[in-house]
Amino acid sequence: MAISKKSAENISKVLSEALPYIQKFSGKTIVIKYGGSAMNETYLRKSFARDIVLMKTVGINPIIVHGGGPQIKKELDKKNIKSTFLNGVRITSTEMINSVQKVLDNQVNKEIVDLINSWGGKAQALSGKRSSFIKAKKISDKRLGEVGEIVNIQKKIILNAAKNKIPVISPIGWDKEHKPLNINGDNVACFLASALKAEKIILMTDVSGIRDHSGKKISEMSLKEANKIIKDKNSIKGGMLPKLSSIINCLNKGVSNAHVVDGRVPHAVLLEILTSKGVGTLISS
Repeated sequence: MAISKKSAENISKVLSEALPYIQKFSGKTIVIKYGGSAMNETYLRKSFARDIVLMKTVGINPIIVHGGGPQIKKELDKKNIKSTFLNGVRITSTEMINSVQKVLDNQVNKEIVDLINSWGGKAQALSGKRSSFIKAKKISDKRLGEVGEIVNIQKKIILNAAKNKIPVISPIGWDKEHKPLNINGDNVACFLASALKAEKIILMTDVSGIRDHSGKKISEMSLKEANKIIKDKNSIKGGMLPKLSSIINCLNKGVSNAHVVDGRVPHAVLLEILTSKGVGTLISS
């Protein structure tokens, strides 16, 4: 079927706009926290996987850290285990940690790897007790239960995988006794971005970006502005709180740019990094 002149012009415009960004980020590492609606709706899942394969094909090195909140909730509901949250972090009891670990490592991680491979990519699962490359300890706030904070990540495992493949990382840490700990996926992504000296980090969410007091999306902000916003308890609440805290932490540790993007928008990641406008909030150091 012949393509119309208007369609041809639109396609050429998009490709032309993307070229300088492809050249800029070729050979660079971009850490992407994948979660929310982009992970649950079929069309969005497929477009995300295809976009990640495209990034790798043009020379960008994407590293995926995934969440799995809805899948965890579904599994816990089956077992009549109620979930509660504290400042956007799931309180993880001893009775639920094994379910959380199995869902993230054995179900969600595998599904993402399979989907990337279905588009001709080569993904590598980095999950489970066998790899246990995320060393962690229990977080100091005992109210959170079996929630961990990262002590160390074996970078060599990730860097070796990223040479020819797309690493897909589960946010489960392992303590000295090789017991699993639930770690906030945003924290894992930000720790990785800092440790690997990534060009940027992208956090996918179910909102259009970070908003001001009036509810208007903030397209760009500085690290100084982000620090100011997070101190205002009326501005940032719920799941956005750990996201912004993680972003501030990794920008302080040398990552240049962080993006909070709306995963409900098809091709959100590509639009954010390969166009001038983007679809979320850019926070720069």
